Amino acid sequence: MIYFDQAASSYPKPPEVAEAMVQAVNEIGANPGRGSHRLARTAADLITGTREKAARLFGCSNPKQALFFANATAALNQAIKGFTWSAGDHVIATTFEHNSIRRPLEHIKHEHGVNITYITWDGDESAFIRRVEESITAKTKLIAMSHASNVTGTVFPVGQTAHVAKKKHIPLLVDASQTAGHIPIDMKEMGIDMLAFPGHKGLLGPQGTGMLLVNGDVDLQPLLHGGTGRFSEEPLQPAQWPEKLESGTLNTPGIAGLQAALAFHETREQENVPRETMLSQVLLQGLKQIEGVTCYEPVGQGLHMPIVAFNVLDIPSQEVAMILDSHYDIAVRAGLHCSPLTHEMLETMDRGVIRASFSLYNNEAEVEQFLHAIGEITESYKVI
Repeated sequence: MIYFDQAASSYPKPPEVAEAMVQAVNEIGANPGRGSHRLARTAADLITGTREKAARLFGCSNPKQALFFANATAALNQAIKGFTWSAGDHVIATTFEHNSIRRPLEHIKHEHGVNITYITWDGDESAFIRRVEESITAKTKLIAMSHASNVTGTVFPVGQTAHVAKKKHIPLLVDASQTAGHIPIDMKEMGIDMLAFPGHKGLLGPQGTGMLLVNGDVDLQPLLHGGTGRFSEEPLQPAQWPEKLESGTLNTPGIAGLQAALAFHETREQENVPRETMLSQVLLQGLKQIEGVTCYEPVGQGLHMPIVAFNVLDIPSQEVAMILDSHYDIAVRAGLHCSPLTHEMLETMDRGVIRASFSLYNNEAEVEQFLHAIGEITESYKVI
């Protein structure tokens, strides 16, 4: 199969990822932080080593504030719902937010009376930053934004937004679900207070892994309460990090795979333009040559993710995806991509879009086959 659904979950993974997971299951197996015997210590060392590697790679000052979750969604929920909210508090987000940010925000709006401003993006960086500045009030308690759109691949000006947030002493939460593993991210240099990312997308790690990295003094309350291994004598949740926000047994095999993925990522950090980004540009230019194909290009200058969003004539996106799967053995994503605000802006709520996305394991021959398939599908529907 030609797998062009990398923005949803990467496939295949580097061999080192599976090998590390198998080793964790077969040779460690113990519960990290829940015993003093050798296997428990080995598991705990693996967890600590992964925190330290993630903190180093992403510029988080304190590895104890590099927290493990089942996915980026859980990490974002902890970041957003972990604040103490009151009626009239205010949050700024963007109109490109995935539901992993939007729904927690709408939850605190419904439960606590928090006001939310969604900032539009039209490719004009200065205008975007001006709208952020104009939206800040005395009640603004958080700015939460995606680093890049999961629909179009547009990368947003996080660093410039962070500069505004810092001047007003407002924490900045960034969802790096589409950027982690594709472009360099340094929390200290960029001014990011909280960074959430999954292991299973651009980092090429296993599903069921995600992290929330917190820089500096951000006061978050835990969403879960329970066993933490340490501080068991205390009836209340410990105040110390990471135990404060991590209750229950961690996914040691998954974290072992994530550590291997992070190590693999280190070997690619020096690439100026990742080959998957170049492939996406080849596909985009090819699709634009097919009459009847509408492309939804990234808006703005500079970097964008290896994602190409498009539609064919007036065919529902899901129908095209089904044809690609059943007749051409090609996997893509179609629909609304859990990002309805984006589709409202693109005016594609009625049928969604087809999304092709790439990793380093894709190649130009696959892109050529894909273009041939889209050409045939387009021509066949023109005849109907």
